[in-house]
Amino acid sequence: MSALSLEPADWLPHRPPFLLLDQMVAIEPGLRASATWTLRGDEWFFPGHFPGRPITPGVLLLESIAQCGAVAVLADPAYAGRLPLFGGVQSARFRRQVVPGDVVLLECEMTHLSARGGKGKGRAIVADKVAVEAELLFILADAP
Repeated sequence: MSALSLEPADWLPHRPPFLLLDQMVAIEPGLRASATWTLRGDEWFFPGHFPGRPITPGVLLLESIAQCGAVAVLADPAYAGRLPLFGGVQSARFRRQVVPGDVVLLECEMTHLSARGGKGKGRAIVADKVAVEAELLFILADAP
């Protein structure tokens, strides 16, 4: 078996500024994935969120978890070429702020996966502390 690419852009259709993953750490096709996202401080959202006190928007942290989970799904040959889309967010909890300079470890594990969509459980971790945890629902659309 050949090694899986750890470049997020090799798996996802997202591109900057909306490709939020820097590097995949691990991929278990159809099961789970982990990735990193380093907040440098020059990201497009910091000047307005919030001036003088830059904080990563929670919705972008959820999106980064979803992107990580999408890699796990798309790495499974049964789902290659599909497009995972948000179907819902359940049980989201924001436990710590994520600020410029933070390195976020993202983890997402599929808890249900079918031909039509699924559910994943993920979290964003900074300095060994959970910043966000959530259950994400998604549907699988045909890619353009």
